[in-house]
Amino acid sequence: MMALIRDATPADLSTIFRFVRELAEYEKLADQVVATEADFAKALFGPNPRALALIMEVDGDPAGFALWFYNFSTFLGRHGIWIEDVYVAPDFRGQGLGGMVFRHLAQRAVAEGLGRLEWWVLNWNKPAIDFYAGIGAVPMDEWTVQRVTGEALLRLAGQAPQTKES
Repeated sequence: MMALIRDATPADLSTIFRFVRELAEYEKLADQVVATEADFAKALFGPNPRALALIMEVDGDPAGFALWFYNFSTFLGRHGIWIEDVYVAPDFRGQGLGGMVFRHLAQRAVAEGLGRLEWWVLNWNKPAIDFYAGIGAVPMDEWTVQRVTGEALLRLAGQAPQTKES
């Protein structure tokens, strides 16, 4: 087996989009995927990219992806990496690809003088939680995630939500 992790290119957009849908199915969140391939093209490769992606390959075949971006810790006074998604396709699981991705991002963080890696995991995903514990991750149980989206985001921004008549 020849495993490789590389930066994604625009030629990988359909693969990334497929993996996002597969991840959403696995997480039982497929109904929440509203992004399009064009959204990923803009976010990853547009004039002002705000996210980055890695592609995992095994013997030249796409095996998974990771999507990440820089965040900032005011307590550390340094940037970090927020890992939005890591997905390994079912046929390639158990071959060490997840560990390779986290090692790759940890090496990048250290080389760039960043303070940490962070991500979320669904509380029912025991295989992932066990894997993360094995690489030294520590759950942050004292924090509760907050989110403003959709109509609430528009209201907070002082804009009226769109109605079907609008």
